Amino acid sequence: MKKIVLILALATSLYACKSADKKVSSTTNDTSKVTTQTKEEIEKAAAADTANATSIQWLDSTTLNLGKLKQNQEVEVTFKFKNIGTKNLVIQNVTAGCGCTIPETPKEPFAPGQEGVIKAKYNGSGSGIISKHVTVTANTKPTTTHELTFTGEVIETK
Repeated sequence: MKKIVLILALATSLYACKSADKKVSSTTNDTSKVTTQTKEEIEKAAAADTANATSIQWLDSTTLNLGKLKQNQEVEVTFKFKNIGTKNLVIQNVTAGCGCTIPETPKEPFAPGQEGVIKAKYNGSGSGIISKHVTVTANTKPTTTHELTFTGEVIETK
């Protein structure tokens, strides 16, 4: 009987962790309110609000080659952008494809003509060729999601 209870508790914990992984925090136009939504819910909400949509221009390439990297050495990457639309640019969410990359989501909106950066820190884990992805969700048209990529080769240190 104890084994059955233990198995059920373990299964429930795993299910709870899996569903919690899908949740992300985001801010609304009122930056004092933080909600928990799935990535899909954030993207749908951004796409539905076409009245406040704007345009973004990536000032640098959306793909960066970092060259050779030392294993386990943290690296920060930046992607520069400019709001080229007529409405405030709101970055609703910035996510990474894996746990080894930690992106930062800008908190304040960007006025028309204003420039900003998306930052992400890669922890240098692994070895060999890497390709890491950062997804930006914003109130932009024609698409609300933007894929940023950085690549490199992690060299083992001895």
